[in-house]
Amino acid sequence: MASRCWRWWGRSAWPWTRPLSAGSTPSFRHQFSTQEKTPQICVVGSGPAGFYTAQHLLKHPQAHVDIYEKQPVPFGLVRFGVAPDHPEVKNVINTFTQTAHSGRCAFWGNVEVGRDVTVPELQEAYHAVVLSYGAEDHRALDIPGAELPGVCSARAFVGWYNGLPENQELKPDLSCDTAVILGQGNVALDVARILLTPPEHLEKTDITKAALGVLRQSRVKTVWLVGRRGPLQVAFTIKELREMIQLPGTRPILDPVDFVGLQDRLKEVPRPRKRLTELLLRTAMEKPGPEEAARRASASRAWGLRFFRSPQQVLPSPDGRGAAGVRLAVTRLEGVGEATRAVPTGAMEDLPCGLVLSSVGYKSRPIDPSVPFDSRLGVIPNVEGRVMDVPGLYCSGWVKRGPTGVIATTMTDSFLTGQTLLQDLKAGLLPSGPRPGSTAIQALLSSRGLGPDAESWEVGWEVLLWGVSLFGRGLFWEG
Repeated sequence: MASRCWRWWGRSAWPWTRPLSAGSTPSFRHQFSTQEKTPQICVVGSGPAGFYTAQHLLKHPQAHVDIYEKQPVPFGLVRFGVAPDHPEVKNVINTFTQTAHSGRCAFWGNVEVGRDVTVPELQEAYHAVVLSYGAEDHRALDIPGAELPGVCSARAFVGWYNGLPENQELKPDLSCDTAVILGQGNVALDVARILLTPPEHLEKTDITKAALGVLRQSRVKTVWLVGRRGPLQVAFTIKELREMIQLPGTRPILDPVDFVGLQDRLKEVPRPRKRLTELLLRTAMEKPGPEEAARRASASRAWGLRFFRSPQQVLPSPDGRGAAGVRLAVTRLEGVGEATRAVPTGAMEDLPCGLVLSSVGYKSRPIDPSVPFDSRLGVIPNVEGRVMDVPGLYCSGWVKRGPTGVIATTMTDSFLTGQTLLQDLKAGLLPSGPRPGSTAIQALLSSRGLGPDAESWEVGWEVLLWGVSLFGRGLFWEG
């Protein structure tokens, strides 16, 4: 059976090669004299961390970089995580495409490291391996009722409307009037915005046709975003907040009581946080002008922020077949600065809804038993990108530092890992002698008879069509 990997090739370098037969045994000892001065480096993951790492590694004049990805197409969260109405954020794909066009860089999709090939096998085939596979899981909503129909993670919902293959079976029930999002970060605002944006606006974006069809039939009119702490602790940024305030056909619901005395505390906070809080304050406390007042009065949909509330239970509907609300513990703040935490006051309240989306954070998974992993922090233990106690193994991005920061943060972080690796290469700290690189890995996959089943081929081909139109490049099935 054919090996399960998509390979992007530049038009000037289309390979017409015959792979090893299914019964062949790959040999990692096979050496090519042309490779003696070519550092073979493998990057696992094709999101921002993977591509930025590869970009820096290609500064070495002879290095060859292979990027392995479990999805059929590249770009990770830039493709499957960024909201479809934020095309400007996806412009970074142009930079990644330039990297992919390098004759010393190759993309191998539909290969899941840890399942199809192990990390030690990659280490044997390459001089160095960089793990940049991100945070592909979500933090579980560990409360009673979280398993009810009508409850799902914001991550899965985002994957659903962005066309992530693993989330296409999600069938969100949008027949309810009210949705509750547990979390107050940018992902939570993205989800709220998509739920409330008029479909005629969404149809101008690259949202999937299936998701747009469901959203056209949505009856959701109100979205609440719930946070354990207060306005000074929200995790979203001012750009996303401003978009929500100005969203056509909607009005904000903010309780002025939550903002009493906040103005006096703004002198103590950094400027970005100050500007964000000032916008919240104006929206909550100031009377809007005539034009804005008229816009809000005519709005058919609404969104609101519920502060100082911690979810305790998802309440079932009378027939037990869905969610009917969320029971919230009222909280108050203790501590100062970064040490501020929410503690329960003993009061409880119920917030009726028919849809609950949990947006309490992403987390990384361990990829291979041979790779150290800190389950508590959700990261690979490392020092400046060097995986602890595993020479020749590196990490970058969220799996290195945790799911924090924006794309620019990941760029800096990934460049530093790439710099560390190249320093180790120059210092002679990596294996010497030639390594076969992808030649050995593709032979290994072929020998294991890995191939697509009918369903994954169908989903992969649908996503593939997007990739061909974006890249304008040849895509070949190796096998």
